[in-house]
Amino acid sequence: MKIALGSDHRGFCYKHRIKAYLSQKGIEVIDCGADSEKSVDYSEFGLKAAGEVARGNADYAILVCGTGNGMLMAANKVKSIRAGLAVNPEMAALTRAHNDANVLVLSDMYTPCDQLNEIVDKFLETEFEGGRHKRRVDIITEYEDKSDV
Repeated sequence: MKIALGSDHRGFCYKHRIKAYLSQKGIEVIDCGADSEKSVDYSEFGLKAAGEVARGNADYAILVCGTGNGMLMAANKVKSIRAGLAVNPEMAALTRAHNDANVLVLSDMYTPCDQLNEIVDKFLETEFEGGRHKRRVDIITEYEDKSDV
C-alpha cells in the first residue's frame, strides 16, 4: 500500500506524526509537503496529494489543514477523487464504508491528536460496503464524467 500525504503549515505536525506511524507499519509514503510550519497555501499540497491518487501513484491520500475544509475542497476538485473529512474514528470508517472515499481529510483544530492513529487505521482497514452506497457513488461519478462545469 502507498499513501500520499499533504498538509499546509497548520497540519504539518499531524502530517509528521501520521508519516511516522505509517512508516512504522511498513506503509510506503509519498510526502507531498508542506515541509515546515511556515505559512503556505493548502490548495497546492491538497491538489498534489490528491493527484497522486488520481494518477494511480498512491492508493489513498491523507490531508491535514486547520479545519480540514480547505483540503477537502481542493481534493474534491481532482477528477476521480472522493475526499471525506473525519474528526473521529467512526467518521473515518463511514467515509470509506458509505462513500468509498480515497482521500482522508483531517483537521488540526478538531481532530483529536490522541485519536490520529485509530482514525487512520479505521480509514485504511474499512472496506466499501457497495449496495445502495455504490448506486449513490455511481451517480456522482457519472455526473463527474459527463460534466463540463
